[in-house]
Amino acid sequence: MNRFQEMYKEKLATAEEAVQIIESGDDIWFPVGGGEPQLLPQALVDRREDLQDVKVNQILPLKPTMFKEEYAPHVKHYSWFCSGASRQAINEGWGEFFPNYFHEVPRLLLNYRKANVVMMTVSPMDKHGYFSMSLGIDYTKAALQKAEKVIVEVNPNAPRSLGNSFIHVSQINHVVECDDPMPTLAIPPTTELEETIGKYVAELIDDGSTLQIGVGGIPNAVAKALLSKKDLGIHTEMIVDGMVDLLESGAVNNSKKTFHPGKILGTFALGTKRLYDFMDDNPIVEMHPVSYTNDPYNIGKNDNMIAINASIEVDLTGQCCSESMGCRQFSGTGGQADFFRGANISKGGKGFVTLASTAKGGTISRIVPKLSHGAVVTTSRNDVDHVVTEYGVAKLRGKSIRERALALIQIAHPDFRDELKEEAQKMALL
Repeated sequence: MNRFQEMYKEKLATAEEAVQIIESGDDIWFPVGGGEPQLLPQALVDRREDLQDVKVNQILPLKPTMFKEEYAPHVKHYSWFCSGASRQAINEGWGEFFPNYFHEVPRLLLNYRKANVVMMTVSPMDKHGYFSMSLGIDYTKAALQKAEKVIVEVNPNAPRSLGNSFIHVSQINHVVECDDPMPTLAIPPTTELEETIGKYVAELIDDGSTLQIGVGGIPNAVAKALLSKKDLGIHTEMIVDGMVDLLESGAVNNSKKTFHPGKILGTFALGTKRLYDFMDDNPIVEMHPVSYTNDPYNIGKNDNMIAINASIEVDLTGQCCSESMGCRQFSGTGGQADFFRGANISKGGKGFVTLASTAKGGTISRIVPKLSHGAVVTTSRNDVDHVVTEYGVAKLRGKSIRERALALIQIAHPDFRDELKEEAQKMALL
């Protein structure tokens, strides 16, 4: 047994034992989504009566373990991007939400938050005493700079991701062992509408481009439509299953990238076991802090950078709401603005806002004269390049308000075009 193994053994604890170091007023940080610990959250809420004003910060929480109103005075959720697990807490006021650009979260936590505790999932320790942070490097790497208490869950099912993704046993207070399956994200089949949008986007992507693609039906459809392309690269925030398909088909080889050529760059990952197996100890995939991957100027170092993101509604001037339903928070800004700005900086870069033309069974247009009351402007009209629905592509960059309104009306659902034109005239847009 070497000295690192001895340190590991000394720090080994159950989840219940490990959370005894948590005190009232602590500010805890979990990684994004799949990087969240699986045993520690329950152990923490089980001792909630001993605690007051403990804050748990996270982006995209996957499990509802901590989301009960009666827990809030003791252990309260602080959301930097909502998920289905956390929306109720935020919109009913017993959780709190932080507006942010994803790439700035490390700076915000270092400069404005206490951030004295980190809990996360890691892959098993290597012979040098290092653990890989696996699926969630994101802002957690920055939180480790400030944290006074660090608890890791070591999971043999966690892929050993490479890049700037390691933590040493000497930095850790407690090690908890967990062999639960890693959280996964099912990949539903794409619809005909999504595939139509995917084809429109793919037609405008040249061979040799570098891609940022998110998760969901439309991004999956775009990835599917790109399988016949050549020499594509990936610089993204989220590593997803569609990227494995692109690599295995030969469409992605990262050879034309002008920033980290030959590598797939990301900051967190969420998908199926197939994705995690692909990532495990794979030198093609590099995980880095979000302050690096999502810095618009780093993104813009890739020539022909392509950013593809979804939106909830787009107004006739090009403003995008991608994170709220009126006043109700639905998700967050995430990296959308980061990547659209990066694509605008990039030589030959393009950005695509994608959405179905209608919602609620075709009764509501998602191309609107003005955003809904209380809706959040996620992406400024100054940063929007292309908007794509199943009816085509509106190219907005370099166009006047009048030209934008006309282009957006053309890709709205036909049932709403006359109404949109009338409203545009009333608003003096036309």
